[in-house]
Amino acid sequence: MGQFAAAERAALCATLEAVGPDAPTLDEGWTARDLAAHLVLRERRLDAAPGILLKPLAGWTARVQRGIADRPWPGLVDAVRSGPPRWSPYALPGLDEQANLVELVVHHEDVRRARDGCEPRALPPGLEDALWARLARMGRLLYRSSRVPVLLRRDTGQEARAKGGTGSPVVVEGPAVELLMHAFGRGRAARVRLEGDADAVAQLSPGLPG
Repeated sequence: MGQFAAAERAALCATLEAVGPDAPTLDEGWTARDLAAHLVLRERRLDAAPGILLKPLAGWTARVQRGIADRPWPGLVDAVRSGPPRWSPYALPGLDEQANLVELVVHHEDVRRARDGCEPRALPPGLEDALWARLARMGRLLYRSSRVPVLLRRDTGQEARAKGGTGSPVVVEGPAVELLMHAFGRGRAARVRLEGDADAVAQLSPGLPG
């Protein structure tokens, strides 16, 4: 497992154990149990994982996920903690870090921020840098449905164009992890600043299935 992905996976599992299986998450309709089952499915049930993004396959994915969610809670958390099995493509050297870091961070925050009074974590600078690097590459995909131009601006001053177009862009500014949460459709929980024309800001519509 990669440096940051392994640490984030351990932190996520500690949070899951602390809040319990029935805790709410930012994923609408999902409890902590559902979220853990989603992560296990994604890494261990490659036959069902395509339905996460492809609607025609979503029914099969949902059935498999419900079956995984029925497992005893300690074993379900342990399955998340142990990470991709040896036969999974995610177990290839370096791929856990590249493919799973964003997934783990976003879903960890989904569990944390669904609780009243939860404050943002102080993430290590290296992790913030890693999240920004991935967001700069993924931005155009994540904001592809936006009807207005979008510019991401990290609190360090770094910028990345997430959506082109005519007119002045809406600027989404904040720490890398907050920008990531906004880009994945968690805007109400993301601590970001939005700058731009009020009508353009209202049309901003990021978000992909988590």
